Amino acid sequence: MPSIIIYPVPAAGCIASSAGSWFSVSLVNPKILVVDDALDSWRLLSTILKAHAFHPIWAADGMQATAAARLHQPSVILLDLSMPGGDGLVVLERLKHNRLVSHIPVIVVTARDRQEVEEQTRRLGAVGYLQKPIQADAVIASVRTVLATADTSPQSGTENTA
Repeated sequence: MPSIIIYPVPAAGCIASSAGSWFSVSLVNPKILVVDDALDSWRLLSTILKAHAFHPIWAADGMQATAAARLHQPSVILLDLSMPGGDGLVVLERLKHNRLVSHIPVIVVTARDRQEVEEQTRRLGAVGYLQKPIQADAVIASVRTVLATADTSPQSGTENTA
């Protein structure tokens, strides 16, 4: 009677090592929702994010932000505070009060005076703050810090800081 050999079948997103064991590999780049009405800002942030293997999604105003967050469930939201169709602080508050997206970390990206809005954005639920004009290394460091913190933190509902 012929012998039957059964090979282990990996789960989706796993590959074999040279030693024959399986390990997980993320095949999908983390989605980052960029909420900014300025096309130039979107292009700059999109270029920075793509260069570091992130998948940027654009929303040009507050209404689009909520819809895009619900649809795409991004890993992080980069939120400009000065937009038509809803002040960024109002958008932040709406995102954090919407049970379908309130778990998504928000990093505020703004040209507003830091002392004026940083504390207020943290009280409303933002986990980080970036001052415009943005620096590519600061954007990537903030996003990676938030993602690493989200990956290692239990879902306790507490705020993380970038």
